[in-house]
Parts: sequence; C-alpha cells; structure tokens
Amino acid sequence: MSGSGENPGGQGRPGGRGNAGRNGQGGSGVSGGRGRGSGGSGDASRRNAKGRERNRGPQRSFTEQAPSQRTRRADPARLVAFEVLRAVAQEDAYANLVLPARIRHHHLDKRDAGFATELSYGALRSQGTYDAILARCVDRPLDQLDPAVLDALRIGVHQLLAMRVPAHAALDQTVGLARAVIGAGPSALINAVLRKVTARTLDEWLDLLVAGETDDTKIASLRYAHPEWIVRAMRQSLVAHGRPATEINALLEADNAAPVVNLVALPGLGSLEEALETGARPGELVEGSALSSGGDLGRLASVRAGTTRVQDVGSQLVARALAAVDLGPAADAAGGPTAAVSPEARLDLCAGPGGKAALLGALAHQRGATLLANEPAPHRAKLVGQALAAVPHESWQVRTGDGRDVGTEQPGGFDRVLVDVPCTGLGALRRRPESRWRRSPKDIADLGPLQRELLASALAAVRPGGVVAYVTCSPHPAETSAVVADALRKRDDLELLDAGAALDAVSLTGNLGAGHELTAQLWPHVHHTDAMFLALIKKTS
Repeated sequence: MSGSGENPGGQGRPGGRGNAGRNGQGGSGVSGGRGRGSGGSGDASRRNAKGRERNRGPQRSFTEQAPSQRTRRADPARLVAFEVLRAVAQEDAYANLVLPARIRHHHLDKRDAGFATELSYGALRSQGTYDAILARCVDRPLDQLDPAVLDALRIGVHQLLAMRVPAHAALDQTVGLARAVIGAGPSALINAVLRKVTARTLDEWLDLLVAGETDDTKIASLRYAHPEWIVRAMRQSLVAHGRPATEINALLEADNAAPVVNLVALPGLGSLEEALETGARPGELVEGSALSSGGDLGRLASVRAGTTRVQDVGSQLVARALAAVDLGPAADAAGGPTAAVSPEARLDLCAGPGGKAALLGALAHQRGATLLANEPAPHRAKLVGQALAAVPHESWQVRTGDGRDVGTEQPGGFDRVLVDVPCTGLGALRRRPESRWRRSPKDIADLGPLQRELLASALAAVRPGGVVAYVTCSPHPAETSAVVADALRKRDDLELLDAGAALDAVSLTGNLGAGHELTAQLWPHVHHTDAMFLALIKKTS
C-alpha cells in the first residue's frame, strides 16, 4: 500500500493552500487598449491603440476578456491536470499512476510538474466540496453537464480558491484550456461559472454551505471534503482502536495534507547517503528511512538500482515488526522442539506490487532465511519480481497463484507469514486523492469474505510456534479487529501477541502509542503515516 504521494498541495481544508503560484502563460495580462475619451471627436476617439474602430458606448473599456486577448491554447501544466482528471473519470485510473506518465509526455519541467501535481491532486481530493460550490453557480444539475466541462470547472475552482494563482490568470487559463480541448461553446459557460465562484473566498463558501446545518457529519463532510459515510466510518474507527471521537477533524485534516515522500534503504543492500546529500532528511520513526524533499527520485542511483525505494513508513514498521518477533525454538507438528534448526521460511501471501516483499526479502537475506512472495495477478507478480530484483536471488521466489490455496498446498510450511489483505484503502486517502469518492460502504462488505479466507490460509500455512501478521491499510473495524476476532473464535491454537509493543521495538522512538487490546493502529494525524493496522497472531504448539 505504499505510494510516493508527491503532492505539493497544502493542508487542512479542501485542497489546502498551494505553495506554487502561477500567473499563466500565453496572455493573462491586463488589456492594453484604451477606453473612449470623454470629450474627443472624430475617428480617433473610437479607435483603439491598434487603430481598430470600436462601436461601444463610452462606459465600455477593453478587458482581459476581450476576444483578441483571450488565451486560445492549453497551458501544458493545466492540460496535464485535465488529462489526469479525465483518465480517473473515464478509465477508473489511479491518479498517482497516470500523472507521472502525462508529465513525461508533455515534458514539464520541475516547476510545472509541481504545479500540475498540486492541481490534479487538489481538484480530485476536494471534488465533493467543489461540486457543492459549483452547484450554487450552475443553472442546472451538475450531472447534466458534459463530464469534461465539469472536470475543467473543478480545475478552475481549485486554482481560484486553494492556490496562489491570480484570479484573472486562473480564469483566462482555464477558459483557454476549455477552448483548446473542449470547444468554444463550453468555454463561455466555464467563464461565466468561474466568475461566480470568484465572488467568495473558500472560507466564505464553506460558511455558506454549512449555514444552518446541525449535523456534525455533514458539516465535516463539506469542510474536509470526505463523503459522509467515510466521516462516520473514521469516527467509528477512532473509537474502535482506543482513540477519542473528538480527533475526527484532525484525522480528516491529515487526510488532506500533502504526504511527504518516504524512502527506505533495503537493509544490507541500500544506502540513503545520496538521498540525504540531495535534500532528504533522516526519518524519525524507523531505522533506514528518510523523508524526501521531492524532485525526481529516479535520478538517484540507489533508486534506479532498486536498493532504495519509496515506501510509507507505516509499511516499513509493520514489515520490520513481523521480521523482529522472537519465535523461540522451532516446534514440530506434534508440539515438541525440532532436533535441528533449519533456515526460516517466510511468506508474503499478498505481495503485489512488491514494496513490503522487497523489505521482507532483504531482512530475510540478512538472517539466511528465504521468502516466498505470492501474487495472484500475473502483471502484479511481475512487479513483485522487479521489486525483489535487488535482493540476492537465492533468498526469494515469486509464486503466481491464489493466496487462498497456499495454506492447503503448503500447510505449516512457513515460520513467518505476512498477509496484507486487499482492503478499501481508507488509511491511504492522502496518497490516493480519488479513492474517497470511488469507494462505498458496499466495498467493505464485499471484501470481508476474501479477507477472512486469506487470513485462514495464512494461519494454515504457518508452522506451530510461527507468527502471522495480519495487515490492512484501513482502520475500519470491519476490516481489522472484526476479521481477527472471527479467526480467533474459530480456532483454539491461536494467540494474539502485543502488536503495539512489537512496533515500539522496531521504532526509533520506542513509544509510538499505537497499541490497543494487543492490536496496533497507526494514524496520519498522530504518526504521520498511512493508517496501517497490525495484528500478530501466533500459532501455539
């Protein structure tokens, strides 16, 4: 569940306040034409600076919206943002995968790439709130607008309300984008609507939207740009994991903050030296991590070699916690100690796309252990192999197949098993800006059976005395503690280990405060990580 999440957008309310101003290109300025003189006569008083005659009343003057001054081309950075929004809407694409490709395609420099990133992520993240604002400015239901027009409007609103872009430049460039890629007719509508948006600041719009509203969930949904069901789910999740419900606004605000890019140097293989020399700073939570200042990380030799990787520190912590658990002496199937100690066999049951597998593989190699990385989708299995390529090949193997079959095919075959189950990803909303509008409560119900089957397979695959790490990138109790509780009820040979203590043992602080009733939950607003859940389940001998 890791991701680079490079997003210069600001923090807090929808979209935040951007840190990159852009005044537009290709004609955003004030008109150079002159108005008609008050007492002049003859043709000179009816002509502009270029000698063109105007049949306008004496109160009319040239503006930046005069046809001759309007931008008629798409600014490349804004075009990238528009293409990202279109891909998300039309192809169900992921912004963090589409955006880098579009930036390369349009040859954006670092400044323009940052602008496009902020604009894309901000417009997607705050879509629900921006749509509520637009609904007050459009004379028809938004679902009756051409989807491309609506995406252009969202891009315009984010520039006007949440970025330090002059209003005239945001208007001119968004209209120019529309004229270039949608058409002249829709561009007139976009111009009219965005002019209405400029009548208020973001704070004023938010106050208007919540005026008279008494439902705290609806108010938080509008102010922090989360669907109402997610606001309720996050509040429930806080309580379920031992935190006060009053932290809900802080959590939602953290979801809207630009995530810092986390790096990990694969133990014994990678180095952070080059990253630190180019502006990164050492990570504060886990050994071998760094926080990047951004830029093109692909230029770092260690990143190109795969020995240094982009990975959220929450993912690093849960992988290291599993690898560091003291298993004690090995036991055979009958419950007695084994006569000889063989190298540990480790399993990553849901390995794609390979971030945690690479870290687990490097840790296994240090201890002379081996890792089997399983992934059902062939294209993702290929990504897993690529992620593991930097680890000596004798230490790992990739299996392409259904993880639910591993427990049957290789019962008791592994000492440590990571089962990072498919989930709603509610814990990584800051890195996946479109996800909050794409998910629904039905997804939680639909994923439940698969999560339970994968955990059952992991428990069958681990040997007596071994440990299974059940991990999700979601704090929702239906995906976390409820799944674990169901597994414990069905068997009498399982024991929960203290996951909070295990995280503390591998952290630099030694006191994360993530534990609750032997499980552990990390939080964006507390730990500045994705909201990773960890349960460590030992199979007793």
